[in-house]
Amino acid sequence: MLFICYPKCGTCQKAEKFLQANKLDYTKRDIKTANPSADELRSWQQASGQPLKKFFNTSGLQYKTLGLKDKLPAMTEDEQLALLATDGMLVKRPLLVEGSVVLVGFKEADWAEKLL
Repeated sequence: MLFICYPKCGTCQKAEKFLQANKLDYTKRDIKTANPSADELRSWQQASGQPLKKFFNTSGLQYKTLGLKDKLPAMTEDEQLALLATDGMLVKRPLLVEGSVVLVGFKEADWAEKLL
């Protein structure tokens, strides 16, 4: 399973502790240094069944600085994916990808239900 996180993020640290406590094997990827590509994001979004907006880090500084709350509704899905692929800090984290299971953000109950 692929665990995509920002190491300094408290929520990501909690998610990683959950993975370790439950002895789940994973490969860790730093979202800031190895940003997901538009193609990866597209396939993960489709597998997750979540709207693309859920993949944006809406509480992040970049999101607010770029005024994306107002701009996203006018953008096509391809434009949104291309934008997400430019900066890992725009992407909601952590992301966990295991085959067809894609978890966006960390809610312990959801992760437990899907992974344990």
